[in-house]
Amino acid sequence: MVAHLYVPALEKAENTATTLSKKVVSGLLKKDMAFEGLVFTDALNMQGVSAFYKPGEVELKALLAGNDVLLFAEDVPNAINLIKGAIARGEISQADIDQRCRKLLLAKKWVGLDRERLVKTEGLMQDLHTPYGKLIQRKLYQESLTLLENKNEILPITDLEKKTIAIVTLGDTMNNPFMQSVSRYATVKKFALGLEPKGSEIGRLIENTRDVNLFIIGLHPFTNAPKDNYGLTEEAIGLVNQLNQSREVVLAYFGNAYGLRHFKGASLLDGLIMCYENSSVGQDLAAQAIFGGIGVEGTLPVNVSEYFHLNEGMCFSGGMRFEYTSPEAVGIRSSNLDKIDSLALLGIREKAYPGCQILIAKKGKVFYNKSFGFHTYENNRPVREDDIYDLASVTKITSTVAVLMHLTDQEKFKLDSKLGDYIPEILDSSVYSKINIRKMLAHEAGLVPWIPFYVKTLKNGLPDPRIYRTTPSDSFPYRVAENLYILKTYKDSIIKEIKSTPLRNQRNYLYSDVGYYLLQEIIQKITGKPLDVLTDSLFFKPLGATTLCYNPRKQFPLDRIPPEEDDKVFRRQLIQGDVHDQGAAMLGGVGGHAGLFASANDLAKMMQMLMNYGEYGGRRYLSAQVVKEYTGCQFCPTNRRGAGFDRPTMSDGLGPTCNCVSYESFGHTGFTGITAWADPGEDIIYLFLSNRSYPIADNNKILKMGLRTDIQQVIYTAIRKGNPF
Repeated sequence: MVAHLYVPALEKAENTATTLSKKVVSGLLKKDMAFEGLVFTDALNMQGVSAFYKPGEVELKALLAGNDVLLFAEDVPNAINLIKGAIARGEISQADIDQRCRKLLLAKKWVGLDRERLVKTEGLMQDLHTPYGKLIQRKLYQESLTLLENKNEILPITDLEKKTIAIVTLGDTMNNPFMQSVSRYATVKKFALGLEPKGSEIGRLIENTRDVNLFIIGLHPFTNAPKDNYGLTEEAIGLVNQLNQSREVVLAYFGNAYGLRHFKGASLLDGLIMCYENSSVGQDLAAQAIFGGIGVEGTLPVNVSEYFHLNEGMCFSGGMRFEYTSPEAVGIRSSNLDKIDSLALLGIREKAYPGCQILIAKKGKVFYNKSFGFHTYENNRPVREDDIYDLASVTKITSTVAVLMHLTDQEKFKLDSKLGDYIPEILDSSVYSKINIRKMLAHEAGLVPWIPFYVKTLKNGLPDPRIYRTTPSDSFPYRVAENLYILKTYKDSIIKEIKSTPLRNQRNYLYSDVGYYLLQEIIQKITGKPLDVLTDSLFFKPLGATTLCYNPRKQFPLDRIPPEEDDKVFRRQLIQGDVHDQGAAMLGGVGGHAGLFASANDLAKMMQMLMNYGEYGGRRYLSAQVVKEYTGCQFCPTNRRGAGFDRPTMSDGLGPTCNCVSYESFGHTGFTGITAWADPGEDIIYLFLSNRSYPIADNNKILKMGLRTDIQQVIYTAIRKGNPF
C-alpha cells in the first residue's frame, strides 16, 4: 500500500503524494525494486490527495501512477469515463489495464476465491478470539506501555500502609477496567469526572480527598483527532496540574502520544505512563504496572515536545505483586480448566453451598479468578470478586501463627517453650502451663477438640441477661450478634473453663481449637496490642489485603458479606458480618482461631507471601528460615501437621488435598467451606471460599462430594498437560 506522503526527494512535483507519483509507484517500486505483487492506494477520499483534485481525476492519476487497486474511489462512473479517455489518448493501454486485472484475478484464485467456501458461523466468535490471540494482544499492550516520568521511583508503588490513595477517572465511567484493576491492589477512594469537570465537581473532589497523599489519575480522551487537541481539554489538564501541586500524582494517559504536548508542565508529574489507547486490556495492564504486577519496558515511538522525545522510556521489572493474566500465560490451556467451572456449579446445584470464589495463581500470576452462584439459595445477590467470606479456621495461619512467626523472628517467642513460660499469671500451676507449644500447634498436646463456651451463657435456651445486653455499654462492649453484647469480663470465664477442662489421656494427633485462646493471650501480653490491630499493621495493610480483617461489618457494606448461618440455637438470628464461630463471637469477633474475613484475592496475597517464604510486594515480612520451620512437618510420620499449618497426607487421599500436590505444600481449611493452600514445590496458590454453613451448619455435602480436592486435581492435571497452543 502506497501512502499519501509528499516526499520531495522522490517526487518534486508540488502537492503530489507518492500515491499519485509515477516515479515512485512505477519507477521506484515496480521497476527499481522489482515488486511484482499487488499495489494498493491508500483511501483516495482522504484529504491528502482529494483536496487537490476533483472526484474521478484522483482515481485516474492513481491508475496512471501504476497502482493496481484503487481504494475508496469517490466517483466511480466519472473515473471510468476519464480512464476511457486516457486509453483513447494513449496515456495508458487497454493491455496494461488487462494485465493489472489479471494480477488481481490470479491473487483471488491463489486464495481460493474462485470456489464457494461458506464460513461456518457456529463458534465463530471463539474461533476468531482464541486464547492465543488474546495472549498476544496482552503481550503487545504490555510491551508498549511507556514510563515517561518516575520521580523518586514512585513506581511501582510501595509502602501501601503509608499511602492514602484516590483514583480519579477523567473521561470514563466509574469502575471502569482501570479502576477495577487498581482496586485489586489497594484500598482506594474512587471518583469519576468528565473531561470538562465543573468547578463544583472539582470542589467536591478536593473536599473529599483532604487525607489523600497519592492520586492515581486515568485520563481517557474521547478522540485521537489533532483538530480536537487529541481529546484533551484545558479543564482536564488543569485539574491534573492542580492536584499535582500539593500531592503525589501518577497519571495513566490512554490517548494519542502527541497529546502529551499539551502538558506544558508534564515533567513535574511524579509518575506518567503512556498507554496509547483507551482499551479495556490497556487499562487493566496499566494498573498492574503501577503496582508492580507487570514490568514496563516500552519507549516513545515519536518526538512529542521538549519534554518527551523519540525512544525515551524508563524500565522496571514486574513480579513484585500479583500479575492477573490468562492460563495460557503460565503454560496452561484454558479449556483444560473448564471442569473447575463444572464442579463449582455442581456444588451449587447440589446445595453444598449457595456460591463460591475460586482463585488460582502460578508463579505469582493469577490465571483463574472466578465467582459462582449467589450469597443465598434465594438467588438475590450474585457472588462477586470483591465479596468477603468468613475464613473460619484459616484465621489460625493468617493471624495467630503469622504473628507467632514474627515474634520468633524477633526472638520474643520460641516454639519449644511451654505455655506457662509466657502466661504463668493466667495458667498458674494447671496442667496447661506445662504444654509444649510446638506439640499444641501440631494438635498432639492432649487438648479436647472444642469447648462449647456459649452453652453456659444460656438460660432456658436464651442468652442469660446477666451475661448479655441488647445494647453496648462500658460493661458490655463486645458485639456477639445483632442486639447482643457480652459482658466485658466474660473472657476470664472462658479461660477459667479451659483450665478446668481435663486434657485427654492420649497425646495422639487430634485437631483442637482450644489452644488458640491461650496463644491469643500470649501474643497480647508480648506485644501489648490486640490481635486485630497487630495483624492489620504487621501484614494486612502493607500487603494491600484490604478486605482481610476482623469484624468486616465495621468497614464494608453488609451486602458484600454472604451470610454464614441462620443460627437457631445460640444467637437465634441470621449471622452475617459477625463471625460464625461461637467462641470467637464471644470475644467480640476477634479470636486466635477464628474471626478473619476476606475476599479470595486478598487472602491470596497472604498465602503468596507465605509461599514466597516471607516476601511479597518488595518487602520481607518473615524470615525464610522461620516460615520453613512452621510450615514443615513437626512430627512425621505419625502426624502430618506443621506448627499451625495443615499439610498433605500424601498417601490415603483422606487429607485436605488431592494426592497431586508436592510434599512441601501447606495451608488450612475452614469450617464455613474454605480452603487456602500454597504449594512451593509447584509454585501454586489455590483458594476456595464459600459459605457452605448457610443456612444450616450441619450441611456437610462439600466434604462428602470432595469438590475442593477434585478442583485441585483438575488444576494439577491441567498444569501437567501443558502445551497450551
